[in-house]
Amino acid sequence: MKTAKPTRWVKSTYSSGDGGQCVEWAPEHAAATGEYLVRDSKAPDGPRLTLTGEAFAGLVRFARRAIV
Repeated sequence: MKTAKPTRWVKSTYSSGDGGQCVEWAPEHAAATGEYLVRDSKAPDGPRLTLTGEAFAGLVRFARRAIV
């Protein structure tokens, strides 16, 4: 099953400001479907990850630890 293309992507607050680590996610898509889509903002037409809510929460926890 192909997932519909989200209309809005939001840059993660954990992305670096120097253009090296730019991660985006689609919050409205997550709210509507329960699928958490994540992509590299430098390659918007490239691959994206489809995560469960639990996996997405784990990714956020990892990002928080990596910033400290």
